[in-house]
Amino acid sequence: MRRSRLEAFSDGVLAIVITIMVLELHRPEGPHFADLAESWNGLLSYAISFVYVGIYWNNHHHLFQLVRQVDGMVLWANLHLLFWLSLLPFTTAWTDETHFAQDPTMVYGVNLLMAGVAYYLLQLTLKRLDPHGHLDRALGADLKGRSSPVLYVIGILAALVSTWLSVAVFVGVAAMWLVPDRRVERTIAEVHGDGSPEPL
Repeated sequence: MRRSRLEAFSDGVLAIVITIMVLELHRPEGPHFADLAESWNGLLSYAISFVYVGIYWNNHHHLFQLVRQVDGMVLWANLHLLFWLSLLPFTTAWTDETHFAQDPTMVYGVNLLMAGVAYYLLQLTLKRLDPHGHLDRALGADLKGRSSPVLYVIGILAALVSTWLSVAVFVGVAAMWLVPDRRVERTIAEVHGDGSPEPL
């Protein structure tokens, strides 16, 4: 399969995920700004999930700029990632409707954890095709990728004390990933010259 087809399919799934999440938002009952207070938890859960989907979309794009081929194992690893991301509308809506109750918040954290694990497995599957190649060089020790699952577990367990502590951990992980990885961008620029995508 051509790499571009996998990327196009993944882009479509992520776009649908965002669309479903925004459709799950409940509009205020009244016509005043004060009525927005009723929707604050929904807007918060949507914003967090939207940022996470954006992070995965951005990093997924960078990931496939550094590989030349995909095989069956890559396709299944990619579908595994998309499966967990496709559950975000469900877990996001549950946290919204229950005002970040303990169990829904823990399930939301498990969703984030499994998506993080799936993304890490996708990286390993891609690196297998080109050991010590561009992707391996760009990721380096991959401290963010290795530390994220640990932080998700901490966030899940934190819900036993306070769900807002869990939310703070999940937001912290997202903030960590929002910081651009200059190594990846430099490697893409080196591989493609001016940074433009490699011809397929």
